[in-house]
Amino acid sequence: MKIAVVGATGLVGTKMLQILEERNFPVTELLPAASANSIGKSITFRGKSIPVITLDQAVVAKPDIALFSAGGSVSLEWAPKFAANGTMVIDNSSAWRMDPNVPLVVPEVNPNAILPSHKIIANPNCSTIQMVVALQPLHQKFHLKRVVVSTYQSVTGTGQKAVQQMFDERAGITPDRVYPHPIDLNALPHIDVFMTDGYTKEEWKMMVETRKIMGLPDLKITATTVRIPTVGGHSESINASFENALSVSEIKDILSDAPGVTLQDNPEKFEYPMPLHSHDKDDVFVGRIRMDESENNTINMWVVSDNLRKGAATNAIQIAELLIQKDWFDA
Repeated sequence: MKIAVVGATGLVGTKMLQILEERNFPVTELLPAASANSIGKSITFRGKSIPVITLDQAVVAKPDIALFSAGGSVSLEWAPKFAANGTMVIDNSSAWRMDPNVPLVVPEVNPNAILPSHKIIANPNCSTIQMVVALQPLHQKFHLKRVVVSTYQSVTGTGQKAVQQMFDERAGITPDRVYPHPIDLNALPHIDVFMTDGYTKEEWKMMVETRKIMGLPDLKITATTVRIPTVGGHSESINASFENALSVSEIKDILSDAPGVTLQDNPEKFEYPMPLHSHDKDDVFVGRIRMDESENNTINMWVVSDNLRKGAATNAIQIAELLIQKDWFDA
């Protein structure tokens, strides 16, 4: 298969290349594409150096699949051009997520949302992905009613410049600031832009995307998203209410067998999910499961996942693997 990676030199694009290699994805020709600033650079894939090409060149090459991770404005302009040329586009930006004609897909949750007529498929927000992977198997049995989520998100979610800001601050170097405040030894209750209702756009994304992915348009859900100085992954405190009665033992049994989930819940031995241990892994780790004694049929749990992998690159490549399984490509 001919595969284009748009934004191949960025943080997520680099991770996509790594995961394509790790998962032995059937790439017969790789087209690493990026902005004009990256022309002249090369990437390494399967031990070979491959020059970066322009998006125009990538469109003309007619890849079977284009994995996009180059920002919303690039996706809005270029995804339709690839799609019009017969390419299936999997887009990691927020550009297409809430378009009613574009499926928003997490393979463990809604793989059947993709139809042959879809030429652009949206990859959800990183925080949304790990939350729905943990909630979906519980919803199937107990019927989800309400969600309250607070996130503790890695600086890697903002990109390379944010990571550099944190390490520069830690080293006592005056940084090129990406955030409006220092991030090292701090927590910023501010991810993306503030909206007129007081929520940030990141919080809005988690709410509307969860409803769309899980097929629950009336789900009661509220979010608070916070940036913290970690690099291994995003963490979430989730309070979930269900229609049906449930117990901690039932929840653990279900999550033990849930696709894409690793149960890590042994507080007696101080075993619980942490970004330090989720780093460079594809699973969603769930622990600290306990009943909320203030509300009926309600649980608390702690969910951690590597935001560059399952929260972005791995989920996109799993979608590509789904497309291959559906056998919609010409031999």
